[in-house]
Amino acid sequence: MKTKVIALLVLFHFFHAGLMAQEKKPNEANFEWYDMSLPMEDRIDALISAMTVDEKISQLMNANAPIPRLGVKEYDWWNECLHGVARNGRATVFPQAIALGATFDTKLAFQVATAISDEARAKFNIAQKMGNYNRYAGLTFWTPNVNIFRDPRWGRGQETYGEDPFLTSRIGVAFVEGLQGNNPNYLKAAACAKHFAVHSGPEAFRHQFNAVVSPKDLWETYLPAFEALVKEAKVEAVMGAYNRTDGEASCASPFLLQDILTKQWGFKGHIVSDCGAIQDIWKDHHLAKTPEEASSMAIKAGLDLNCGRTFESLKKALDEKLVTEKDIDKALHDLLRTKFRLGFFDDNRDNPYAHISPDVIGSSEHRKLALEEAEKSIVLVKNKNHVLPLKKDLKSVFVTGPQAANEEVLLGNYYGVNNNTVNILDGIVSQLSLGTTINYRYGQLPYQKNVNPMDYVTGGAAAADVCIAVMGINGLVEGEEGAAIASEHKGDRKDIRLPQSQIDFLKKIKAKGKGNPLVVVITGGSPIAIPEIYDIADAVLYVWYPGEEGGTAVGNILFGDAVPSGRLPFTVPKSVNDLPPYEDYSMKGRTYKYMEKEPLFPFGFGLSYSKFEYSKMTIGAGPDGKITAKVTISNTGKFDAEEVAQMYTSSPLAGKGDPFYSLVAFQRVSVPAGQSKVVQFELPEKAFTEVNEAGKRVLRKGNYKLWIGGSLPGNRSTALGASKCQEMSVDVAQLLK
Repeated sequence: MKTKVIALLVLFHFFHAGLMAQEKKPNEANFEWYDMSLPMEDRIDALISAMTVDEKISQLMNANAPIPRLGVKEYDWWNECLHGVARNGRATVFPQAIALGATFDTKLAFQVATAISDEARAKFNIAQKMGNYNRYAGLTFWTPNVNIFRDPRWGRGQETYGEDPFLTSRIGVAFVEGLQGNNPNYLKAAACAKHFAVHSGPEAFRHQFNAVVSPKDLWETYLPAFEALVKEAKVEAVMGAYNRTDGEASCASPFLLQDILTKQWGFKGHIVSDCGAIQDIWKDHHLAKTPEEASSMAIKAGLDLNCGRTFESLKKALDEKLVTEKDIDKALHDLLRTKFRLGFFDDNRDNPYAHISPDVIGSSEHRKLALEEAEKSIVLVKNKNHVLPLKKDLKSVFVTGPQAANEEVLLGNYYGVNNNTVNILDGIVSQLSLGTTINYRYGQLPYQKNVNPMDYVTGGAAAADVCIAVMGINGLVEGEEGAAIASEHKGDRKDIRLPQSQIDFLKKIKAKGKGNPLVVVITGGSPIAIPEIYDIADAVLYVWYPGEEGGTAVGNILFGDAVPSGRLPFTVPKSVNDLPPYEDYSMKGRTYKYMEKEPLFPFGFGLSYSKFEYSKMTIGAGPDGKITAKVTISNTGKFDAEEVAQMYTSSPLAGKGDPFYSLVAFQRVSVPAGQSKVVQFELPEKAFTEVNEAGKRVLRKGNYKLWIGGSLPGNRSTALGASKCQEMSVDVAQLLK
């Protein structure tokens, strides 16, 4: 009897042990890739060795299938956070990227990106507990867009930081550093520099377009921001563009992906295609005959991840010996390294980012940050007779215009959602006295003449103490290929003027007026030419797509609770006729660097309610082979305010192959009314080099001109009211000896 009992106990023990083994979670099993005591590279190799070919291929597309037997979870790499966690429910909606460029504030860019990645981690932690592995619920963000906004017609220019490579690189580096965090062992989130490398429209032809670019333009304009993000910010991913670059598919270009990105810059992360771009290689570019050929071209060029499903053809490509399993393993290794750095195969107890509280999502601190960014991004381009700031106890105010109560203009594209947004009408109303008579009428359809010919608006608007007209455009007419559903040009703009219906409406108000101020607020993410409106308006502000607190920011600026300090991150031409053909990727005639025709508003321009003067500029040799530039900035106005000091250089060959001007440094500085501050810039020799026709950086012989001021140097800036720049001439080569 005793023997039978012992036997039964032994059987029960083994049966229970078997059940427990089945119930163990995969990450509790004895897998090498979950062993945190081993080097990461060894763990990655062990996991790859355990996979079948089919399993490997399943991990090379954005929607990763789970591999339960190996403890590998389902994951989708596709995620966006251009100005807040996007497409994934509630989050803080910060102003659009172009607005961040308009702040000229790298510290703020870092703070905003840090807030975004905090929210991203908190949302990811919640989603994982819910078992939500959907697209947009991950931590690999295809942000930022550091393409150069070379042409105002491009609908996606709003996603960039503007037309200047230096400004783009500085804001971009700060943003990536904020997203990825500073932990030596883990990424808070994985950032991605896109779209590599020569990409800025036309949207209608992006799947078959060939961007032809000279070596000079490539290295002077299109590559510097990408290089900075790779070398300085250690960006985790780079996304290839849809188009061809000089005949090669950007997502399968050995020149771009191997020679430049990997060999010259030492990139260590992974490379992803834009969505559907591998399919474009054979269907639209006709550089391959089959999906198998296109996939093998991309893999062999160094691309790791296919956003799309074309890489399903890799199994057949293996059979046809177009690729080897070693090629697939290399791509998979790059991708797994990112997953390991995000902590996907580690115990969460050791990952500080796994414990970020959900309280950060949409927090009051993040809301204040969104407001600060919106305020600092608003650009004042006209303020006749100091009509702004407005008094809060005006007897009557008339608010009109198609964008005043339109929450769409707060968002731009690639946005999240928030249940507590403030539109521009709300922000204006919140500022005014309870005794003020406030009228609001939509007034004018945004993009066409009013269907009803009766006019209940312009007379009352003209008779009020002040009319605030909120005009401009929104994401329905400018944006990505299929997202801008009111665009006739797949998101691009054929005409860069304010829509004619809006121009006529404002002219009618002005014609009926008796000298009462007309204040025009313009929304949009691109250069909007307003020559007629500039002539008739008393004050004009560009407010971009200003995010969830956009209305509060506009109200604060209009009524003096905040002082405008934003600067234009691009040139605003007078007309589309002043631009080269859209499809031409040569920089000749483009941006402030090469544009010969006088602009409506120059790059870097923006007015303040206060007045600043620059004096006592000095240049000298500094430590570590750098050049030190100093200038004194005096606030001679009546408002405490922030100023954006900008330094430009001009080589001995300026206008003869080299740019007229090049931005080489900027600094946002707060100067109380009646006080002065000394601003100092430390510049390396590279800041004074130019790119020759062969694409090589050289220091020109002779004297360079140097300027420091609050806007682009030149007569147009001062004519519009900008401070006069300080100017010096110096032989940089002699100074560096």
